[in-house]
Amino acid sequence: MTQIGLAVPTASRSAPLRVPLKTLFVVLALTLNAAPGWAQDMPANVDGKRIIAADQEPGNWMSTGRTYDEQRYSPLKKISDQNVGQLGLAWSYKLDLDRGVEATPIVVDGVMYTTGPFSVVYALDARDGKLIWKYDPKSDRNRAGEACCDAVNRGVAVWKGKVYVGVLDGRLEAIDAKTGQRAWSVDTRADHTRSYTITGAPRVVNGKVVIGNGGAEFGVRGYVTAYDAETGKQAWRFFTVPGDPKLPPEDKAMAIAAKTWHGDAYVAQGGGGTAWDSFAFDPDLNLLYIGVGNGSLWDPKWRSQAKGDNLFLSSIVAVNADTGEYAWHYQTTPGDAWDYTATQHMILADLPIDGKPRKVLMQAPKNGFFYVIDRATGELLSAKGIVPQSWTKGMDMKTGRPIVDDENAAYWKDGKRKLVTPAFWGAHDWQPMSYNPNTGLVYIPAHIMSAYYEHIPEAPKRNPFKSMYQLGLRTGMMPEDADGLLEMAKGWSGKLIAWDPVKQQPAWEVPYVTIFNGGTLSTAGNLVFEGSADGRVIAYAADTGKKLWEQPAASGVMAAPITYSVDGEQYVTFMAGWGGAFSTFAGALSLRAGVRPFSQVLTYKLGGTAKLNEPAPLADTPKPPPLTGDTAAVDAGGKLYDGYCSQCHGIHAVSGGVLPDLRKLTPEKHQMFLGILFGGRVPDGMPSFADAFTPAQVEQIHQYLIKRAHDLQQEGGVWKTFSAK
Repeated sequence: MTQIGLAVPTASRSAPLRVPLKTLFVVLALTLNAAPGWAQDMPANVDGKRIIAADQEPGNWMSTGRTYDEQRYSPLKKISDQNVGQLGLAWSYKLDLDRGVEATPIVVDGVMYTTGPFSVVYALDARDGKLIWKYDPKSDRNRAGEACCDAVNRGVAVWKGKVYVGVLDGRLEAIDAKTGQRAWSVDTRADHTRSYTITGAPRVVNGKVVIGNGGAEFGVRGYVTAYDAETGKQAWRFFTVPGDPKLPPEDKAMAIAAKTWHGDAYVAQGGGGTAWDSFAFDPDLNLLYIGVGNGSLWDPKWRSQAKGDNLFLSSIVAVNADTGEYAWHYQTTPGDAWDYTATQHMILADLPIDGKPRKVLMQAPKNGFFYVIDRATGELLSAKGIVPQSWTKGMDMKTGRPIVDDENAAYWKDGKRKLVTPAFWGAHDWQPMSYNPNTGLVYIPAHIMSAYYEHIPEAPKRNPFKSMYQLGLRTGMMPEDADGLLEMAKGWSGKLIAWDPVKQQPAWEVPYVTIFNGGTLSTAGNLVFEGSADGRVIAYAADTGKKLWEQPAASGVMAAPITYSVDGEQYVTFMAGWGGAFSTFAGALSLRAGVRPFSQVLTYKLGGTAKLNEPAPLADTPKPPPLTGDTAAVDAGGKLYDGYCSQCHGIHAVSGGVLPDLRKLTPEKHQMFLGILFGGRVPDGMPSFADAFTPAQVEQIHQYLIKRAHDLQQEGGVWKTFSAK
């Protein structure tokens, strides 16, 4: 047996101790797998081989979907359907800001890495939640109004001692996992005149950090970029929609896409197609799968003369992971006109299709279909609706295209307002689903919702104000009165669907009071974990859907939970914190959830006895000042408010509670109103509106808000019913 010399402290130090090489390797292996002690010297020491072999160390959660196939399934089973009722809170950690929380934590060798609002990164001891370090990238909060959906972040990636985070203002940064200090930073924005942001979690494949951007609602051109994980140098960039037709296309993919666009309005408007969330990776095929978003503008007539498929909007695109070269695509919604993104979570699995094993990709995008696609070729294998759909008559399997119901959905053709189901948050939004290979089921956090879409008769001009939606149509119309809003809110509901992807039918379902319930986790313990919008964390039997465990979470839970183990103890972690698009733009309808923003990490174990922290009571609503504006001023102010302010503070000034409800301004804020709008509120992320409004227009908005404050005083009793479960 080969032996090597190992110098160790001895009394005489006269000779080195001879240790068999095999014994040394065993000692080293035990040392490297001891959690979390070794992590102090070698934190986040993750590479592709380790992620591919993740099932060999199920106690870790080393990538956002745990594995490259993004199944969000854990082989851990110490917590099972037999004992899950004994779960109690082990520890919690309060995040700095009470805004939307959407991150999936990463756990490597006893250390948890996660993010909160404004892309702040936390490294915590996974056993007890004690802070190891915190990194604040100091996102430019003057630009927070350029983010469509709150100051959220969906988590980090780790690779060879570094932690990677996409910052809301468009930077991608690498952090030293040991010190919490910045290692490098790159600006991912292709055009600084446009409203590019980042909310998604990076992925690291083949030594490259992959990230997309948000911003289609504000009019940008989408792309995905890969950067060298060690240096931050750009490796490749894949554009998702074509650029100026007067210029040569950047590559083969753009040559293909350019043939499906018409006119040149999309150049001024951006085109859209942002890849703001979902990726998956097949290391055997070396294909990276990109989920591509909606068009900009939304209305296809003003975007592309109502012609063409507008590739690669609302598509799944496969590219070579090393070069970014196009391999294939499948478009879920050709010529998208309803914000039917395909940025939703993708899962890779091997399924028996027609009696033969197939390597598939599964996705439930916003449009309401569940797709099973051959992940090597892009061939559509099956597609079925998971919720009611008014926009389509079904799927044409010969062409692989949905059959659009023009009468019920094509608002741009006849100019009539259309009530479309599902609407802009879809049958399924960003909240991740999971797949359990034992049950063969996919667990989908689904939405049932409808909204109006209305064509505008004149071609829209691009608004120079960067913090304003550029949609090119009217949508999100709601009544102002509380009774009407309550009736509409009752029509928006959620459910957890256990979907059989082979049979293309539900195995079981659990209803929820409203939309925007959390992502899911499934485990070998025959469990499915999910948080709810109405402030609960829940475990179900994965095979039957029977509810086995539930505890309060002190806030709405949107993020997907994870499970991990340290020192033989299995834990389940939920990132809790209400916020995001639903609670800002559609604030009135989100009140149905009956929760407030209160952001914290909640970690459970068998026999846990920690106490849940809860938010402090709300202050009383101030009495509003007298209304002095006439009807014309109030009406003008209402239009300005809904056009510029509603994306954050809610349509018709009804906030979901995440950002200030402007019907409840204090007397001091009323006196400072002009100064607030013109000066902005940088700590909260509110930009200055000095370039958007005149002082007279600010006063019109102010009078509208005073009027809405008086409405609130009169309707107070009705509003209390919104939180009814």
